[in-house]
Amino acid sequence: MKFPKNLTDKLETRKQNNALRQLPSATCNIDFASNDYLGFAKSETIFHQTHQFLIDNDYLENGATGSRLLSGNHPLYAITENQIAKFHQAESALIFNSGYDANVGFFSSVPQKGDFILYDELCHASIRDGIRISSAKSYKYHHNDYEDLERLLQFCHTEQPTIIYIATESVFSMDGDAPNLEELTNLAEKHQAHLVIDEAHALGVFGNQGEGLIQSLQLQDKIFARIMTFGKGLGCHGAAVLGSHQLKNYLVNFARSFIYTTGLSPHAIATILIAYQYLQTQNNETNQLRANINSFNQQKMQLGLKPMFVQSKSAIQSAIIPGNEKVKAIATQLQQNGFDVKPILSPTVPEGQERLRICLHSFNSEKEITTLLSLLSTFVFEKQ
Repeated sequence: MKFPKNLTDKLETRKQNNALRQLPSATCNIDFASNDYLGFAKSETIFHQTHQFLIDNDYLENGATGSRLLSGNHPLYAITENQIAKFHQAESALIFNSGYDANVGFFSSVPQKGDFILYDELCHASIRDGIRISSAKSYKYHHNDYEDLERLLQFCHTEQPTIIYIATESVFSMDGDAPNLEELTNLAEKHQAHLVIDEAHALGVFGNQGEGLIQSLQLQDKIFARIMTFGKGLGCHGAAVLGSHQLKNYLVNFARSFIYTTGLSPHAIATILIAYQYLQTQNNETNQLRANINSFNQQKMQLGLKPMFVQSKSAIQSAIIPGNEKVKAIATQLQQNGFDVKPILSPTVPEGQERLRICLHSFNSEKEITTLLSLLSTFVFEKQ
């Protein structure tokens, strides 16, 4: 059957803009691209402990067999959700199949018609997609701009009764920066708004045990919902929404991305459980990651690269190099020198904000960081 012309034209436009996405091939280059911040995804210890846990507890099934509301709610779910809730000092946790599913499920079902959602303009696509499905009214505010947010909050209060949700991320996935969470929680309290924080890129990175930025600031009791994603710092798959028992009960009844999907397998849930236990008892990886972040920030300053980077104290370091063609060329040079660094192109980011997204890990050596930044300095200044 002939492929529709309008779809062919869209692909051709992407090609002409040097923005066509393609699945990458496997590489043996040094990893500065993945979200596996602590190396848990490749941890043989976690792999073997998970396998042994399943054998010891007689969980020998390969799949969940159905949605959790039908046949897929195997006993490991309750054990793991209780562990997650306790670790994060939350009343309850509800596991979703992915961070995308969690955000779409929450934002499409919780805010109701007549409610307001105010969201940071750089929120992840999964948050925006959930908002798009929602019946609530939504407005974006300028990135981390609380004067603009308060203007919108005051506007919302002109309609009564008013239920307001504020959505943001504790660490932004493309910039690696963080909001002023103390100021944000004060603003939410002032206007009686419900804060929803995506902690996908903070889990495993911030806090004494990698519990996230919210808990490291002792703000967990002021947040309506937290979304914890396991595919980054925990190195596995899935996500959980943290909140009250009422919120969990509500999502079980109304979040369509939870209700109408097959559950995760016992192996997937066991991996989450063991990864949390490892995070709780071992902090070598978290400490080494923080040391690498500090080293990276110091070296980019010494090399005169700081102005091109978005300010970040997280594992995500973004060097703004405008233009798809230019940023792809520099990424290719780094890859040819053995470093896996990916360019982020428009339209994934706004035109003019194309960047190299450098992800730091606990397993990156000091020498690797030094060499990467030295090469980047050489290639950037050659292009000027």
